[in-house]
Amino acid sequence: MTDRLDGIHALITGAASGIGAACARRMAGEGAQLLLADVNGDGAKQLGGELKQASIQADVTRAGDIKRMVDAAYERWGRLDVLLNNAGIAEIRPLFELSEDDWDRMLAVNLRAVFFVLQAAAKRMREQTPIAGSELRGKLIQTASIASYRGGLANMPHYAASKAGVVSVTRTAAQVLAPYRITSNCICPGAVDTPMWRKIDAEWTKLEGWQVGEAWKRRTSVIPLGRPETAEDVAGVVSFLASRDSDYMTGQAVNVDGGLVMGN
Repeated sequence: MTDRLDGIHALITGAASGIGAACARRMAGEGAQLLLADVNGDGAKQLGGELKQASIQADVTRAGDIKRMVDAAYERWGRLDVLLNNAGIAEIRPLFELSEDDWDRMLAVNLRAVFFVLQAAAKRMREQTPIAGSELRGKLIQTASIASYRGGLANMPHYAASKAGVVSVTRTAAQVLAPYRITSNCICPGAVDTPMWRKIDAEWTKLEGWQVGEAWKRRTSVIPLGRPETAEDVAGVVSFLASRDSDYMTGQAVNVDGGLVMGN
């Protein structure tokens, strides 16, 4: 690993597993100081112990927890350079069976919380001095998905809508925050081998009457690069966005999907 994130202080939500945990490992290995946040406080604490990084239990759907989480970063470091706004959920619900409760729960975690975590971090970032070695005061990185613009997700309409909203919020924030020297970008992963996708596979195969693993097999068999995506594939791109190498990028939705979708 390099030290390209040396001097970077970052908050990662949804850090206990999957993409968040892979990003934490990559960023810590490149020199970043991290605050790992997750509703699964024990999981965040365990990873924090492994990486010798700070952790906090936080439910990003609760305003009090968002404030406590951001305050913790400033109490620890006096600043926050990077937010990886990653916490999210997924589930299979056919369009005609989707309930109001299903919709509200998905949007609460995947969009509403993403916005208010972004807002809380940006309010503090705009008042701080620039990041060492950078012209920027802060960087916001959201986790969206190729589901935000890819059709054919008849069994995940609320998930797709939430991720489309994340792309929209990311781009609005990029415009609003540019004068404050804060950038906002998002990543759009494809079919990533994580606990979330194993949950999707279990629900999808049950719905279709397939064998377990069939949904994953069908989804990944058409990836042009010829293999399923790993969380580490995503972490490399997140590390770049967190680094000073990406200082002139803002308002971007970056596909990390092995070519599953080309262009948006």
